[in-house]
Amino acid sequence: MNTQPLRQKIKASNSLDWEAWLSETLHVFACTTGTLHVLEPSSNILHLKAYTGIPDFLLPKMTEIPVGKGMAGIAAERREAVQVCNLQTDASGVVRPGAKDTKVEGAITVPLLKKDELYGTLGIAKKEPYEFTDEETNDLMQIAETMAEKISGQING
Repeated sequence: MNTQPLRQKIKASNSLDWEAWLSETLHVFACTTGTLHVLEPSSNILHLKAYTGIPDFLLPKMTEIPVGKGMAGIAAERREAVQVCNLQTDASGVVRPGAKDTKVEGAITVPLLKKDELYGTLGIAKKEPYEFTDEETNDLMQIAETMAEKISGQING
């Protein structure tokens, strides 16, 4: 999978274009649902910046996520990818009860990291059971790292 065009587009962005970044990531991975959260370091809370395919009634539960809770919070806490092959039947404890209402199955969330500094999380999902390959996970991690670099540049620039 060639993620270079998307990573170049993110690098060339003049602003933090959350919606476009998420939309294009979903397209590259042929996914229907996704979230992009950004960390507020002072409170250790992930704030929802963009989403696709999330039912409106779930948004209040996803707007602010504590690090360590749910897939996004655990990916942030562990600083590594967290995935479930079938979110509907997952019994690992990673998936929050309300997440099943998204009606997605194969899901993965990765941290937005730059030099091990956490900036947020990126989650994508498919409607069918699916296990993301190591290559796909690495590709998604590279996209997330590019986003983290852009966020860092905006914050520190």
